[in-house]
Amino acid sequence: MNELDDLIPEWLSLPDVARILDIEVSKVRRLIDDGELVAVRRGDPVVRSVPADMLLDGQVAPHLAGTITVLRDGGFEDEELLRWLFTEDDTLPGRPIDHLRRGQRGEVRRRAQAMAF
Repeated sequence: MNELDDLIPEWLSLPDVARILDIEVSKVRRLIDDGELVAVRRGDPVVRSVPADMLLDGQVAPHLAGTITVLRDGGFEDEELLRWLFTEDDTLPGRPIDHLRRGQRGEVRRRAQAMAF
């Protein structure tokens, strides 16, 4: 998990996500179950945590859910998916998550599809 901590500087607990999105924690769990967010177990004590950059202006980052679906359908596990989203790519350029946060899904989705198949 250390590699993810190197890539992802800020993590949120599920109650923190609920507060930011102004919803109940049970709805955050549903967002995770439905593939709109990704949470991994981390920390001490170990709790489910979501990368803070998956949220933007009190909402889930745009186009994130569809990208998660493409990667999961291609066989990516959650840690692999997070590693891909948060790793700098000089040919993009930047991190895929940053492009999604700016609403630029086209090239990110093309690359996700290519990676997944």
